[in-house]
Amino acid sequence: MSARAKKILLLLLAAALLFSSGEVQKSLNRDRAQLGLTRADPLNDAPPILAFTTVALGGFRGLISNYLWIRANDLQQDDKFFEAAQLADWITDLEPHFPQVWAFQAWNMAWNISVKFKDFADRWRWVQRGMELLRDYGLRYNPDTTLLYQQLGWIFQSKMGQNLDDANLYYKQEWVREMTPLFAPNGTNFSALINPQTPEAGTNAWLLREKYKIDPVFAQKVDAQWGPFDWRLPEAHAIYWYALGLEKAKEHPGNVKQDDLITLRRGIYQSLLQAFHHGRLIANPFNPAYELGPNLDLIPKANAAYEEMMKQDEKNRDNIATAHKNFLKDAVYFLYEANRLAEAARWFHYLCQSYPGQPLISGDLNSMPAQMSLDEYCVAVVQEDIGETSQERVTAAIEGLLARSYYALAIGQDDRYAGFKLLAGKVYQHYQTAIARLKSSLQRIGLPPFADLNRDALNQLLDPRQGMPFAARAVLRTQLGLPPETNAPPAVLTSLPPAVVSTNAPVTNSPGK
Repeated sequence: MSARAKKILLLLLAAALLFSSGEVQKSLNRDRAQLGLTRADPLNDAPPILAFTTVALGGFRGLISNYLWIRANDLQQDDKFFEAAQLADWITDLEPHFPQVWAFQAWNMAWNISVKFKDFADRWRWVQRGMELLRDYGLRYNPDTTLLYQQLGWIFQSKMGQNLDDANLYYKQEWVREMTPLFAPNGTNFSALINPQTPEAGTNAWLLREKYKIDPVFAQKVDAQWGPFDWRLPEAHAIYWYALGLEKAKEHPGNVKQDDLITLRRGIYQSLLQAFHHGRLIANPFNPAYELGPNLDLIPKANAAYEEMMKQDEKNRDNIATAHKNFLKDAVYFLYEANRLAEAARWFHYLCQSYPGQPLISGDLNSMPAQMSLDEYCVAVVQEDIGETSQERVTAAIEGLLARSYYALAIGQDDRYAGFKLLAGKVYQHYQTAIARLKSSLQRIGLPPFADLNRDALNQLLDPRQGMPFAARAVLRTQLGLPPETNAPPAVLTSLPPAVVSTNAPVTNSPGK
């Protein structure tokens, strides 16, 4: 056979082999698609050289992403944040089905890059960027990956909900501003979001689903199981994403580790405790900034969550029990402050039954009664911070409680007014009784009359130069039956109505406002 014939034969053989390999590749591609093994999605908006290199190298995409990851870290170290963020986009394009890439890049934006900026608005944009990276893109490619739900919930719980960042109040305010049109001033509004009856309600429902990726039906289910929450605050959204991660885990139980489930549940419990401590927006007409107070209606759900957590995590049961006891101590004290005395007494009884023989207050156990009453316990909580025999600190604490009571009265929090006033009187009486047992000490380290402390605290609040705003002072004067403020030089109050002087405020059991 001539050389020319051999060349022709080899060319024909090569063409046949290439054709056969192409057909086999098509079959492999179909099988990979059916089994969900396809990982190579086309790049978008990447430089031509990167797109060409990606297509040319195929299976070497991991090497490219590793190089870009190193380069992005170098750029961030040089404070070139925007260039690093662009590389992060390319990395996630190269590895869209690798959850750790999305989790790391979102965490990096929300925690590392954001704090490089002094302006709170700039920080908030980077926190949003990390949130959107997970919510809008990471979960699109990895809808069944619990890690991404956990990381998204963590941004709401830790970055926005806790006070680890100096800008945390700004984050909360911005989120409240975005959520208020959707969830209304009461923080729920589920019926209008699930079955909108007006064009405005329809737009809000569309925004909630399409922009924020929140299903109002599932949100209502979460609220019924763990709430009631104010959905304008970040803790409710943290619990939403943790709970959605648990739902996805139920659909694919074979792909989920037990530790992942514990992490998601723990995120719910921790966020629930945060919502108990500061999960209620307080309407204050005299302060444009948002004020937060405890959500006392969450106490039964939070208590049930702790009990369930102790059953599910036997290994950490003792640590969880300690946290449970601390939660119950706070619950009793917060209910007492809010003048919800019947509930405070019930939960105090439950606390004593659940942890019998254990000290409820740190300090000198010999000076504490064997069985404390509710009043004694709440007074002891205050004394834990001020010291029982420090005349100056007790005086400051009593005046502080009185100031808080009058401030609550001015903004319409009548229950908290009564609770703080009652607690101030109890602390005063307890100190005077304790000092009276020490011979010759009442005159030396005793407290001024309660009426004088009361009047002094009120005079400070009503001072036009350094006290509360004029509108708040006017409301407070009306509520207390005091004469209206005049333009004459301010004069201190020398006497108060009997109801104001009393150490006991009117007792109610209304739910907290």
